[in-house]
Amino acid sequence: MYNADQMWVAIDCLVFGYDVQEEKLKVLLFKRKIEPFAGQWSLIGGLVHYGEDIYSCAERVLKEFTGLENVFLEQLHTYGKAQRDPGGRVISILYWSLIKLDQLFKDIAQAHGAKWFDVDKLPEMILDHPRMVENGKDKLKFQAKNAPLGFELLPENFTMPQLLQLYQAIYGQPLDDRNFRKKILSTKLLVKQDKKDKSGSKKGAFFYQFDKEKYQELRDKGYHIEFALK
Repeated sequence: MYNADQMWVAIDCLVFGYDVQEEKLKVLLFKRKIEPFAGQWSLIGGLVHYGEDIYSCAERVLKEFTGLENVFLEQLHTYGKAQRDPGGRVISILYWSLIKLDQLFKDIAQAHGAKWFDVDKLPEMILDHPRMVENGKDKLKFQAKNAPLGFELLPENFTMPQLLQLYQAIYGQPLDDRNFRKKILSTKLLVKQDKKDKSGSKKGAFFYQFDKEKYQELRDKGYHIEFALK
């Protein structure tokens, strides 16, 4: 238990992944091992050490639970209600991260009791973590309209239908496929490959890759695209 006369700063990491086969957006949760709330589902997180930068703490937490370094990691929000944690006065700074499912070091994640859940089928979580996930989903939708998205979630080679399915998973509703293709191609983000994916039909769908330089340029500059709903 915490000492109620002290104040702590915690880092919680909201980790999103995307399952291309299931066409589902995922969130990484773990079963908390300490009181309060031992045995309950939680975002991955930990307390900031004295003398530790908060971003360094976020990097440490992410590596501890996933084994990953040098992946997308960005501060999203701060949660500071005085009574948010019955264990003591804890201010939580939320970071969000995007990773490919196959990047996860499964043995490390399993050692911490971490597991992927569909974003729309999450178990009951501790404290204000459900609100954190909702804030993260809102951020993803905003990001999808205002900056490139997909490099951190999709395989290196992907088809236009797979990119569309990712955006539909983020929006939570179907998008007009012709409108989507036209607007995405207008950004010059995609490099068409010679090979096709013929697993879904004889005609097949061409593979694409992201132009990394263009991706970073537009990530820095931003843009705004409104995709039409189906």
